[in-house]
Amino acid sequence: MTSILLMYILVGAVAGILAGLLGIGGGLVIVPMLVFCFVRQGIPDAMTMHLALGTSLASIMFTAVSSFRAHHRLGAVHWSVVRKIVIGIFTGTFVGSCIAAQLSTHFLKGFFVVFLYYVAVQMLSNKKPKPSRQIPGPGPMFGVGNIIGVVSSLVGIGGGTLSVPFMIWCNMSVHHAIGTSAAIGFPIAIAGTIGYIVNGLPVPDLPEFSLGYVYLPALFGIVVTSVLTAPLGVRLAHSLPVDQLKRVFAVLLLVVGTRMLIGIL
Repeated sequence: MTSILLMYILVGAVAGILAGLLGIGGGLVIVPMLVFCFVRQGIPDAMTMHLALGTSLASIMFTAVSSFRAHHRLGAVHWSVVRKIVIGIFTGTFVGSCIAAQLSTHFLKGFFVVFLYYVAVQMLSNKKPKPSRQIPGPGPMFGVGNIIGVVSSLVGIGGGTLSVPFMIWCNMSVHHAIGTSAAIGFPIAIAGTIGYIVNGLPVPDLPEFSLGYVYLPALFGIVVTSVLTAPLGVRLAHSLPVDQLKRVFAVLLLVVGTRMLIGIL
């Protein structure tokens, strides 16, 4: 068990540094690393992706709190937007986790690979949507929240890669879009974690120390170290060429995605 915990502590350390350095969502890093660790640990392939997604969302539940509190202190969270979208976020994420529980690991890996390619292309092109409209009313925001929630639960992320561009499109500044997205990530993580736990509890032969589709040793290692190393990543961001590093990371995402794709085929 000691060697297993050390492995997941390393995952958390890497995820925390990259999140602080590049401003990326932890799930993009955590999910493929967890899949790799679960395979090395001998966990059956049929449940590796479900465990990775559930554990990733559970870790975001802890890291999102410190993130949105920091943004709130800077006045960068639009709580009126959070209130409009949160019900859709809850329902979409929970429904998405229930859907994911019925899907095969191969399908979930394929969906994740497509999403990795999408994020990598966005990072390489550095394109941002033109602010051409305002935040819509509660009805449309409920629909948007459902879409963001479903996709986030299927790829184990806090939703920033979807919610930030949407809010920029709705004429919100980049810093406020990131801060508001951080607050939205918390209900995504809660609803997704509940969904993966509830749907995983009846599943037989899950690894020891699993709570549904949340693997507790991995969750502990990731949370403890990512919280400690994220500030280091933030400090590095002020002394390193982040734009160039983002392009390197985008290429790394393409490599990781392609490796996962080869494993499916």
